[in-house]
Amino acid sequence: MIYLDYQATTPLAPEALRAMLPWLEQGHANPHSPHRAGRQARAAVEVARDQVAALLPSGGRVVFTSGATEALNWTIKGLDGAIVTTAIEHAAVLDTAKATARPLTILPVDDQGLVAPTAIAPGTELVAAMLVNNEIGTIQPIAALADEAHRAGARMLCDAVQGYGRIAIPDTVDLVALSAHKIHGPKGIGAQWIRDGIPLPPLLHGGDQEGGRSGTLSPALCAGFGVAARLMATRAEADAAHLERLWSIAIERFGPDWTINGSTEERYHGNLNVRREGLDVARLMSDCRDIAFSAGSACASGSGRPSHVLTALGLSEAQAKSSIRLGFGRYTSEEELIRAIDQLVAAAKAQRP
Repeated sequence: MIYLDYQATTPLAPEALRAMLPWLEQGHANPHSPHRAGRQARAAVEVARDQVAALLPSGGRVVFTSGATEALNWTIKGLDGAIVTTAIEHAAVLDTAKATARPLTILPVDDQGLVAPTAIAPGTELVAAMLVNNEIGTIQPIAALADEAHRAGARMLCDAVQGYGRIAIPDTVDLVALSAHKIHGPKGIGAQWIRDGIPLPPLLHGGDQEGGRSGTLSPALCAGFGVAARLMATRAEADAAHLERLWSIAIERFGPDWTINGSTEERYHGNLNVRREGLDVARLMSDCRDIAFSAGSACASGSGRPSHVLTALGLSEAQAKSSIRLGFGRYTSEEELIRAIDQLVAAAKAQRP
């Protein structure tokens, strides 16, 4: 199997696995217990917290959560007032914002998948936008959106799930949601970064172990997250160079019969979303079972609906449904990417020469 679905989840880094194993095999103490074993577990959690924080703005704190979905729900449900977001956000933002029944403004994007920062109406409490889009990889102008939010007296929430460790997070944001399994860490853990001085009522009540967030932390998951974050920093240059080679290969191998969805300039190059006229994506997936790729975001696959992100760009339903997404990165070899794309292109041509 050639794995090209990095936006859905990334392979676990071997170093992250090694960091987790001692806490899975022997370090079973509760990190919130006062005895020596508990204090040792707590120390591992705090080391991980510092490692995650190293790639975030200063002047805030990292709170571990079960994942980015919890972090996004915590902020959106915790702040009162009107919400402004964009048409291409993840369902964890759009659905949660709608569920609050508070006034909601959804900003459109252009045909490149980019939002134009506009004046935010006074009385808005929260502006929420993702740094890197999970379906088309476009990089949003978060700093400009944060400026507009602050002029209106609102908070800026950045969904940095796809961009953390890859694209710089502006220092002016107020809250940041993260997920470990999108940076070669384990599933089941994420984080919320909260700027100092911002009160955020608890989403989960109980032991208040994280100072606003309740629940027993897993030292193993925290350790894996921390090491994955550290690797994003130490391997940043090598990862970026490898990614550019993969992107160039992918663009060349697909050729002119395929159209890239979204901006090619303001884009993270580990995400390639392309379409081919008349492509039957379900048949393509059946013909290329040994390649893991996506017809859209993993959370929406199987719904039968066209991607809300692609239709927000102005694509027709037919164009959206003839699109595929390839995600690649650190552990993708050039040889397997070439082999996979050549197979996809050949299978697509067999459908419609």
